[in-house]
Amino acid sequence: MRIRSRWLEPVAAWGAVILFRLLFLTIRKRLIFVEPSTNPYIPPGEQTYTYCVWHDSLLAPLFIGRQPATMALVGGHRDGTFLANAMDALGIGSARGSTSAGGTAAVRFLVKEGARHHLVLTPDGPRGPRREMKTGCAFLAAKTGKGVVPTAFRYRSFWSIGTGWTNLEIPMPFTTVYAFTGPVMQIPESASREELDEWTARIQAEMDRLDAEAIEMAKKR
Repeated sequence: MRIRSRWLEPVAAWGAVILFRLLFLTIRKRLIFVEPSTNPYIPPGEQTYTYCVWHDSLLAPLFIGRQPATMALVGGHRDGTFLANAMDALGIGSARGSTSAGGTAAVRFLVKEGARHHLVLTPDGPRGPRREMKTGCAFLAAKTGKGVVPTAFRYRSFWSIGTGWTNLEIPMPFTTVYAFTGPVMQIPESASREELDEWTARIQAEMDRLDAEAIEMAKKR
């Protein structure tokens, strides 16, 4: 969302948060976690994780429940400012940057400030291609020591709104959302560039598998 006035950005973000909170009050939630400890909607135990979420699925994890200990890596572009303001309204901290721009400082911040938090990022951003995994998720997980949790989110009924290189999926009122997480993938801190590429391919395959499973679940009545 592009807003010309920087003064209006926080106001618009808070307004969007209120509207989506009201929408998600009408929606039934089905949360399917392979490992109970990877549930980000309960206080974390000793272990915290790195969550990968596709850009077009971003609304679901933000609004299906309150996340008591989550921080996010958010792009430094103008759209990222709107998202960071919205996350602030939801009680989710953020570090600005990406693995390609400002990433080093952002990762250092997350390592220091996010030690007791789950971390989340959208690995197909900031410019796509849609649902194509970049190495950012594997890189962040290796540097922080937090295992990767692949995810999938699907609605039975939704609108798909174009936002540029991808679409944003917005649930219709009174539908059902299915949230899946896969097994944790622990990436060695010493992983080389080639090994990070291999891990990225594995995460991509698991995200694709989970999404196919979520689609099948959403088709059932």
